[in-house]
Amino acid sequence: MSARQAGRSRTVIEAVAPAVDAGRFPVKRTLGETVIVEADVFADGHDSLGCAVQFRADGDPPEWREVRMRPLGNDRWRGEFAVDRCGTYRYRVKAWVDYFASWRRDLDKRIEAGQDLSVPLSIGTALVEQAAARAQGGAAAELADWARRLGGAASVEQRTAWALDEDLLGLMAAHADRALATYSEVELRVTVDRPLARFSAWYELFPRSTSPVPGRHGTLRDCEARLAYVAEMGFDILYLPPIHPIGLTFRKGPNNRLGAAADDPGSPWAIGSPAGGHTEVHPELGTLDDFRRFLGKARELGIEVALDIAFQCSPDHPWVREHPQWFVHRPDGSIQYAENPPKRYQDIYPLNFESEDWEGLWQALRDVFLFWAQQGVGVFRVDNPHTKSLHFWEWVIAEVKQVQPEAIFLSEAFTRPALMHRLAKAGFTQSYNYFPWRNTKWELTQYFTELTKGPGREYLRPNLWPNTPDILPEYLQYGGRAAFAVRLVLAATLGASYGIYGPAFELCEARAREPGSEEYLDSEKYQIRAWDIDRPDSLRDLVARVNRVRRENPALQSDWSLHFHPVDNEALIAYSKQDERSGNTVLVVVNLDPHHRQSGWIDLPIERLGMHPRQTYQMHDLLGGARYLWSGGRNYVELDPAKVPAHLFRLRRRLRSERDFDYYF
Repeated sequence: MSARQAGRSRTVIEAVAPAVDAGRFPVKRTLGETVIVEADVFADGHDSLGCAVQFRADGDPPEWREVRMRPLGNDRWRGEFAVDRCGTYRYRVKAWVDYFASWRRDLDKRIEAGQDLSVPLSIGTALVEQAAARAQGGAAAELADWARRLGGAASVEQRTAWALDEDLLGLMAAHADRALATYSEVELRVTVDRPLARFSAWYELFPRSTSPVPGRHGTLRDCEARLAYVAEMGFDILYLPPIHPIGLTFRKGPNNRLGAAADDPGSPWAIGSPAGGHTEVHPELGTLDDFRRFLGKARELGIEVALDIAFQCSPDHPWVREHPQWFVHRPDGSIQYAENPPKRYQDIYPLNFESEDWEGLWQALRDVFLFWAQQGVGVFRVDNPHTKSLHFWEWVIAEVKQVQPEAIFLSEAFTRPALMHRLAKAGFTQSYNYFPWRNTKWELTQYFTELTKGPGREYLRPNLWPNTPDILPEYLQYGGRAAFAVRLVLAATLGASYGIYGPAFELCEARAREPGSEEYLDSEKYQIRAWDIDRPDSLRDLVARVNRVRRENPALQSDWSLHFHPVDNEALIAYSKQDERSGNTVLVVVNLDPHHRQSGWIDLPIERLGMHPRQTYQMHDLLGGARYLWSGGRNYVELDPAKVPAHLFRLRRRLRSERDFDYYF
């Protein structure tokens, strides 16, 4: 629009949503979802307006696609468009004065007032003639025919009836005069990922602990044999800690002890040795060909492999010799190792993102991602991204997604809220969060209301982990087997994406290194462990049932429908999720006390769930198989943690059929 035309434009567009930081960062969606766009749209005076969302995917022709917006009242408008490919979409709002709709609205008022209509009909005829001149093809001919009838010799009553015809109104709306249309000031973006970004179950294990011979270093071939176990439990993604060569200098021994013995394997996060760096496979695990074979075997079982990307180096990493400018040097010339006082990591050198050669560093790190993407890795768990440049992450994720639009990045950043959120804005697909330390009903309710109802939900997708190799929460240390079951159900149902570090989790490993510590005793980070995955007390069957329930119930495959419900016992928490398309509704009730039986009364918003307040309905417990008949919104529950400390209810509504008998669906 020229400056002269802009001065004549009368429509105003404000408060466009969704928008992250006024459009500085994109919102996030997955394939098959819709982007619901709202905006405040108004103009001076009383004219009717037209409004549309315009959108296009990067790589599309430059012409915008468009859907009309509808008024919600009080100058708020809404429209939506579907996203059908991975990558970036752009969208904006367009608004204009709809002269014909204004004229038609006023015509109704004139008719009601009994005024003379001859002049107004002439004005309407001129508007239709102008639209015919703008239109093309059949629409132009159809509008010209309407104009002839409106301006013809028929009676005023007949011409008025034609003027009010809904077909004419629709045709005029489609060919409105938009010469003076206004556009929203910022072109907004949405990042579209594959559904696995929204709904996924992760399982972490150390390949070196998968050997059938206790004490022997496991290999990728050994890990292949563990794939069936992971698949049987229903996990989508198998996440491996770094698989690269491990340094020898200052190698850590068991329990983070300084000074390793000759046979101590060291920490996989101390990356780099004479055998290579971030694009090599640790020789004791196997070869790059073994890794490609492993990826293929996992795909055959429906599992994707996530690779840990940890941008740090051992003192033996080739980069230390080849690119010393990428590291921080002390006054004596030695390289600064990693510290988080009082913790010291002598076996790790952090990278210097303030290096004069930052561009060379950025390109080398990007090439690490691209190398593993070329091998077939499509999911990356990134270690401690909050200790690296935020500008770097925004750049490198965009660079990788240009080559592999379906790539998924999980941010392992247990850090301050603003920093955690900025990493998600910068492009990380999923994010670690504070779930490991939210235990009480109040904590869980407040935190997950924030995650699912707050503005951050547009860009931060939480991935819930009850444990990690670094974190053995106090709740698990003292709650026994029931505590692990509680945290499993919470993680798998509060979030559409969750993960566990196993086999430590399903075998209920709860030994801390010392009182008050969240570090595991005999942590796999520093030594090989032999796990008896066939132990009779394993939670593997419960894990498999929970994952099956998640796959079979669309309500559990997204986050935004989460609603908490009152329970008159602080040890019990109740919440539901619904899927609008299928009508699927799941109610979860969890006993947060792992030591004692708890009971209470739940209050459900029965009408919001689509039922009459006195209607009887069935609650099918998908964990235990029991079925309960409930009536109304207030019902009793009782849970014994020694058995199963949770209900996963699928709501089955009870209806009256045409044959006058009851059935459930």
